[in-house]
Amino acid sequence: MYIPPAFRDDDRMSLHATIRAARICSFVTATAEGLIATPLPLLLDDAEGEHGVLYGHVARANPQWRSAPVGAAMAIFMGPDAYVTPSWYATKQATAKVVPTWNYVAVHAYGPVEFFDDADRLRDVVTRLTDLHEGTFAEPWAVTDAPEDFIATHLRAIVGLEIQLTRLVGKWKTSQNRPVADREGVVAGLRDSVDVSAQAMASVIEKNRS
Repeated sequence: MYIPPAFRDDDRMSLHATIRAARICSFVTATAEGLIATPLPLLLDDAEGEHGVLYGHVARANPQWRSAPVGAAMAIFMGPDAYVTPSWYATKQATAKVVPTWNYVAVHAYGPVEFFDDADRLRDVVTRLTDLHEGTFAEPWAVTDAPEDFIATHLRAIVGLEIQLTRLVGKWKTSQNRPVADREGVVAGLRDSVDVSAQAMASVIEKNRS
């Protein structure tokens, strides 16, 4: 990922926050047959390793886990994003020397991937993922709510994965390179949008304005 210095995010806590907020990623491996990608929710355990460990699972029928990866796997996590029209810039009125752009937040997480089908490890990953995403509900569903034989059957239909993270690359392209008046114009324009991601990007710019 190309990252000009103004857009680079090297803060571990910020990188992990982006990963957690994204909730789902594109899990990518390079194989002898070419690139393979699967949209996946992954769990980040930041207490393990230097950069953390990602856990998840794919369907056993998914060919990605059967194709030996060439080098590290990559998980792409996207935060808020929004189109930015030059009409929002104060600079447009002053010089007209402006062009459109796209603001976004992204983290690329790299590391060797291990696929596994041990029942106990799979149950642990499924339980932790379930607890994470059910946690916001008033009456969260738990793996133990389903019959044991039913869960056992479903565990046999998936394969777990573990990525020991060796590198995190983060980018916040949030109008940092624009003058203050331009950034204020972008925030105002995004606030007028009904798009949820545009509203989220406006908050990001406001929070990080210098």
